[in-house]
Amino acid sequence: MGYRLSKIYTRTGDDGSTGLADGTRVGKDDLRIEVMGDLDELNAALGALRVELPSEHHLQAMLELLQHQLLNAGGEIAMPGMLLIKTGLDQQLEEDIDQMNEFLEPLKEFILPGGTRAAAACHLARAVTRRSERHLIALHHQIPQPATLIRFLNRLSDWLFVVARTLVHAEGRQETLWAHNRRP
Repeated sequence: MGYRLSKIYTRTGDDGSTGLADGTRVGKDDLRIEVMGDLDELNAALGALRVELPSEHHLQAMLELLQHQLLNAGGEIAMPGMLLIKTGLDQQLEEDIDQMNEFLEPLKEFILPGGTRAAAACHLARAVTRRSERHLIALHHQIPQPATLIRFLNRLSDWLFVVARTLVHAEGRQETLWAHNRRP
């Protein structure tokens, strides 16, 4: 059996097209490619978050699982009809959110992203998740996408928001609340 990525450059995309897993060629500006690029960027953002956390941090295993699931999500886009996202992952994320929220103060105002390097990385990943979700929904209007994939991205952005808050809280830091009445 050959290596999956034995040749990195193929020159087949020099004309502005790229191949889907089924061999179909589409433009690099195709919405499916846009979504796959968003998911790739999100995966990289989670990788950046992981390096901000100690290797023994309790979130490492979940973040690695999420990175694998994001590759699965890209596979679902590249191979229409394939269901690769782990079943029940959205519920697992909800359970994590509920557990983390038990230790957090209720929010009375929006917060500014930041607090710690890891929390800022979380907020950045959350923003990329939201963009990925918007593009996925646009694609869904053209080509129906699996509900599990849509729910996964929706819950992931919520999870990342609560993780960011949890990381700030764990460091004993305060979140910066939006001062919407503040004038420059």
